[in-house]
Amino acid sequence: QVQLVESGGGLVQTGASLRLSCAASGRTFSRNAMGWFRQAPGKEREFVAAINWSGGSTTYADSVKGRFTISRDNAKNTEYLQMNNLKPEDTAVYYCAATSYYSDAVHTGRYEYHYWGQGTQVTVSS
Repeated sequence: QVQLVESGGGLVQTGASLRLSCAASGRTFSRNAMGWFRQAPGKEREFVAAINWSGGSTTYADSVKGRFTISRDNAKNTEYLQMNNLKPEDTAVYYCAATSYYSDAVHTGRYEYHYWGQGTQVTVSS
């Protein structure tokens, strides 16, 4: 059974940092693109960051560019999201995702991803 399990969320103050992890099991994703999305209450799930299989290409939503960094460790079948200078508007449930196919590209569309984690809550207080 394929699983993506996020961890690292929590309640922090404005300006703080968090590092999210997404551990995959059941198959290797070392040749698949991966990404992070988030969903705030009453809003659609939105793209945050994406990374290609090698980690050589990344892309970010404008709202997090310069503050968030996506990375991956294929030996550990894990991806990460380092979040710095957090703002109240970053409050959301964060989901990691992986494509079901090999890809050297970065993918920003939620429907391009087949595998999803259960989400981890990030709350930033002002």
